Amino acid sequence: MKTQASVSQPSAVPGSPLLQVSGALFGIIAFILIAAWLAKRFGLAGKTVAARGLKVSASASLGPRERVVIVDVEDARLVLGVTASNVNLLHTLPPAPAAQDAVAENPADFQSVMKSLLKRSGRS
Repeated sequence: MKTQASVSQPSAVPGSPLLQVSGALFGIIAFILIAAWLAKRFGLAGKTVAARGLKVSASASLGPRERVVIVDVEDARLVLGVTASNVNLLHTLPPAPAAQDAVAENPADFQSVMKSLLKRSGRS
């Protein structure tokens, strides 16, 4: 009498838990990478604490690795020579006049602004 013994091999079926977990993990990692790229692309990442007081206002290239840069700091403007190996202070300028001073000279009060907005929309 012959008996046939069949040995079944484990197969990866589409609904197996291993495939579901690995697919979900891949999706989460892809989502994180895409969200980080979008935040960097659209400037949503924010500035670091060290860069808040600095602003590059002008830059000129002098060669393939040499630049002259004007950096605005809180109380002065610095003219820097930047190369691949170092940064040199070339000159210190007085602080730039603030653009907010022109707005502060002729401030409009809230009441007159609201009246003009209401007149434009037909309500008075």
